Amino acid sequence: MNIFVLNVFLAVSWAALTGSFTLPSLLLGYGVGYLALWVARPLFGQSGYFERVWRLVRLAVFFVYELVASSLRVVWDVVTPSHLSRPGIVALPLDAEGDAEILLVANLISLTPGSLSLDLSPDRKTLYVHAMFVDDPEELRQDLKSGIERRVVEALK
Repeated sequence: MNIFVLNVFLAVSWAALTGSFTLPSLLLGYGVGYLALWVARPLFGQSGYFERVWRLVRLAVFFVYELVASSLRVVWDVVTPSHLSRPGIVALPLDAEGDAEILLVANLISLTPGSLSLDLSPDRKTLYVHAMFVDDPEELRQDLKSGIERRVVEALK
């Protein structure tokens, strides 16, 4: 049986035992199930599941941080009389190769306030991004590559 499916089954079982099928209850059940499966991991043999969960959690925490930081930057630019925005379009060369990786990178960039994924080149090697604050295009390119793209590739490998 797939370890992820077993972990989801344990989360649903936890929610059934507590009588509460709310999101916090399911997340707590998932965490308790994860810990139980982690203790029993020698029974499952070699599996990258446990490391992948941590990489996905790190990606989620990083994205929430970026979401809050960019929201505050956009709000500050809107409410102050002097506008600091310098919009521009940047070509981002991609290390992400799979459909899921490219899709997640593009969507996370678009969900971040002040940036928008515009297009993907036909060879799927370059993503065109419109950003609200492009003071230095190379710096923005490096921030996106070392931030969102790197974490997405790590989480989905």
